[in-house]
Amino acid sequence: MMKSDKSALFLSLNMKIYTKFGDAGETALFSGQKVPKGSPRIEATGAIDELNSALGIAVAYCDDKDIALKIKKLQGMLFTLGADISAAYGAKTPKPIRRIMRIDTEELEREIDSIDTKVSPLTRFILPGGCMLAAWLHFCRSVCRRAERSIVRLSKEERINPEIIPYMNRLSDLLFMLARYANRKKRVQEDVWRQK
Repeated sequence: MMKSDKSALFLSLNMKIYTKFGDAGETALFSGQKVPKGSPRIEATGAIDELNSALGIAVAYCDDKDIALKIKKLQGMLFTLGADISAAYGAKTPKPIRRIMRIDTEELEREIDSIDTKVSPLTRFILPGGCMLAAWLHFCRSVCRRAERSIVRLSKEERINPEIIPYMNRLSDLLFMLARYANRKKRVQEDVWRQK
C-alpha cells in the first residue's frame, strides 16, 4: 500500500492525528515523491500554512461579516495554492488537482480595486496597526510576503506553476487593502510614517 493510500485510509476510517510517516524527517508530495521536511518545496507549503493560520486569527477578531467572508474565501484558496505547490508542476498525481490560474489573480485585483474606492487615497506610508482586525491583517500581509519569498526561492530550484508568484504578490496587496478597509469601517485613523 502506497503512503497516499495509507493516508486516505486513516482519513476515511477515523481521522487519526499521528501517522508516524514523517518520523524519519521526510514527507510525501501529492505526486508520492518523498522529500526532506526541510526542502524548499516543504518550506514553501509550510509558509502558506502559517499564513492560513494567521488569517484564522484575523477571522477570530473579525466582527464584520463582509470582511470575514472575504478572509475565509482566501483561506480556501490557500489550501488550493498549497496543494499546487505540493504537487510538483507537471508531475502525475493520484487525483487531479486544481492549479492557481490567471483568473484567480484577476479576482484578487477586482477585490483590491473595489476596496480602493471605499478608503481614502494613499499619499504617504502608513504604520501597520489600527483596530485589532487591521493589525492582524497587516501581520498577515507580512507573513504573505515571507511566503512569497519562499516560493520565489523554490522557483529558482524547481519548476512551479508560474501563476503562483503573481497570485501571492497580489494577495499581499489585498491583505493590505483589507487592513485599511477594516480601519475605515471601525473609523480608526491610520497613523502615517513621519520621517525624522
